[in-house]
Amino acid sequence: MSSGDPFAVLGLPAEAGLGDDDVRAAWRRIAAATHPDRDDGGSPERYAAAAAAYAALRTADGRGEALADLAERPGRRPLSDWRRAGSPVPWRFPGRVLIAAIVCALASLAAGWTPGTIAVWVGAATWLVLGLRRFRA
Repeated sequence: MSSGDPFAVLGLPAEAGLGDDDVRAAWRRIAAATHPDRDDGGSPERYAAAAAAYAALRTADGRGEALADLAERPGRRPLSDWRRAGSPVPWRFPGRVLIAAIVCALASLAAGWTPGTIAVWVGAATWLVLGLRRFRA
């Protein structure tokens, strides 16, 4: 992928709402037009770039990683600025906080204050912080 943007290679918008079917349809459209086995020889370079882009975007996790990579490029707003830009807290984040609080409370009640309980608290906090990377304005 010469551009480094798998969304652009497949002609897709760089948005979080893309589904598997959207990516698959874009891949098939480009693969049919550029496959090297075509009578006109196709375009092996474009086909290889599209295949790499499809491999990167075919799962929801892959699309999330690609979006995170694009957001961290120079000239784009970094993910760490999502709150300073005035974006509201995503609707799923309070649910994640509630789940983390319940897990921590249950661990504290079950085991008391032990190193394992502290590890659960740290793990829950890490899960929340890393979960923020998924949310972008």
